[in-house]
Amino acid sequence: MARELPRLTTTVPKEYVHRTSVAEVFLTRCTKLSETQFSLSAQWPRAHTFFEAPDSGSHDPLLVAETFRQAGLFLAHAQLGVPLGHHFVMWDLGFSTQLDQLRIGSAPTDVELSAMCADMTFRGGRATGFRMQLSITRGGTGIAIGGGRFTCISPAVYRRLRGGRLDCDVSGLRDAPRRTVPPTTVGRTRPFDVVLSPTELPNRWLLTPDPDHPVLFDHTGDHYPGMVLLEAARQAACGLAGPSMVTPSAVSTVFHRYAEIDEPCVIEAAPAVSQEADATTIQVTGHQAGHPVFTSLLTGPLRCP
Repeated sequence: MARELPRLTTTVPKEYVHRTSVAEVFLTRCTKLSETQFSLSAQWPRAHTFFEAPDSGSHDPLLVAETFRQAGLFLAHAQLGVPLGHHFVMWDLGFSTQLDQLRIGSAPTDVELSAMCADMTFRGGRATGFRMQLSITRGGTGIAIGGGRFTCISPAVYRRLRGGRLDCDVSGLRDAPRRTVPPTTVGRTRPFDVVLSPTELPNRWLLTPDPDHPVLFDHTGDHYPGMVLLEAARQAACGLAGPSMVTPSAVSTVFHRYAEIDEPCVIEAAPAVSQEADATTIQVTGHQAGHPVFTSLLTGPLRCP
């Protein structure tokens, strides 16, 4: 008789967090505590090809946002009855983090997440919408709090909602010209990671990510992913603050509508009033055809390049 194997660490199914690459899945476990409360675990790699801080000694704060995004999708599929193949609208996503707690150690960073779902709506035994509140701890120390709001849409409803837009695909971006800004002006080190192209105004850019980017476009879609817009916001904030760079300790983003692939998306940045001492706050907006796509407020300390 074969002995029972011990429970070992593995990632959650990649399909549950809408990722194609297993390497981009950070969640490792989930325990249901009640109908609305859950405990999750995640592991952040010591090195990542995209989520990396410029000093290489800390985790990228946007790794918190991606972990929150994955938690929301996973809970919807694994705990709230949303079938695979359903689509999600992320209406807002925000977090604040302790930057000094994001230092990379001598091993991958194991973190624990506490999640609470609220304002849940159901139809036919599956969630159609919910708000998620999250906190992250590392070795018992709190490092981040935040959350987001999601709507879950069946394939049939999504087809009616998107109509002809379903024929659009990120592959269509491959033929579009890209003349991105220098990486160091927007807080990046590689041209491949830059998502902004210059315009005639110093505080205005066009959204021009590389459609072959393995992280930003891990899977195909008919609109720009939310994480692409968050990265655009971070880069625009750095572009406005230049030559200094902004390391966001807090980001609050509202998504107003889908960011369409086949329309120019204008990204603008402007200073905002900061509520934190020794921190800079910048508001970044995205517009298409005169309509707002997203609004993001980023706060963090400035650093010299």
